[in-house]
Amino acid sequence: MNRIVWLASYPKSGNTWFRAFLANLLSGLDRPVPINALRTGSIASARPVFDELAGVEASELTPDEIDLLRPDVYQQMAEEALATEYHKVHDAYTLNSEGRPLLPPEATRAALYFVRNPLDVAVSYAHHSHCDVDTVIGWMAHPGHCFCAGPKRLHNQLRQRLLTWSGHVESWVDRPEFPVHVVRYEDMKLAPEATFTEAARFADLPTEPEAIARALEFSSFEELQRQEAETGFAEKNPRAESFFRKGVAGGWREALSEEQAAKVIEDHRGVMERFGYLDEGGEPVF
Repeated sequence: MNRIVWLASYPKSGNTWFRAFLANLLSGLDRPVPINALRTGSIASARPVFDELAGVEASELTPDEIDLLRPDVYQQMAEEALATEYHKVHDAYTLNSEGRPLLPPEATRAALYFVRNPLDVAVSYAHHSHCDVDTVIGWMAHPGHCFCAGPKRLHNQLRQRLLTWSGHVESWVDRPEFPVHVVRYEDMKLAPEATFTEAARFADLPTEPEAIARALEFSSFEELQRQEAETGFAEKNPRAESFFRKGVAGGWREALSEEQAAKVIEDHRGVMERFGYLDEGGEPVF
């Protein structure tokens, strides 16, 4: 069975950038893959995929009922795959009400988990969601925070439980029963060749230096911004000005107040220390 490699992250942590790199790495083309054609696998929460494989419309079920069926959907995806598939996922690694992992180990080969300084996540997530930073800081500290869970309309994706930012990270790096390779967004920026090559090797992808260099060139942030300006990006929140906004490490220093930064650090100190976002004195590194 060709099993799934999950491309997992809390929102705005480098997942889409890696997918652009992956699409260009696998394309073999001498030009960048269009950002609206990143055929690297559907997002795990895609409603049409669920509807087709589950044999029942998600709109007829509650979110909890959907979660009972999602492990079987991914098992079927893995069984029908002709080769290893790479699927994006924003869900935290959680169990459904029957105690089954939402993303079953038997359908999974491995996961790449993308983590980013939560100080920068707060700023980027606020722009993406077209809301104020304080609201997002509250979301990031709330264990019940979800994507696509509002009852007032039919969402194009299934409910995604995110937990807190810290809880999301810990769920993916500590709990799964399959290999997980952690990729820091900041390392993607500061040491792209080494970081992307290591991630590609882990995921059993091509690692020839020429192929890595070409994929990095074709998925550079400048190239992604250029394409979005010319054609738009289908994955952008309609209320946001852009998806590929800045893509920097440390931009929070100009965007967050001292009180906002202190709140994020207070909420997530342990995980920030664990992944090198705070130094021994408790000061931000990036």
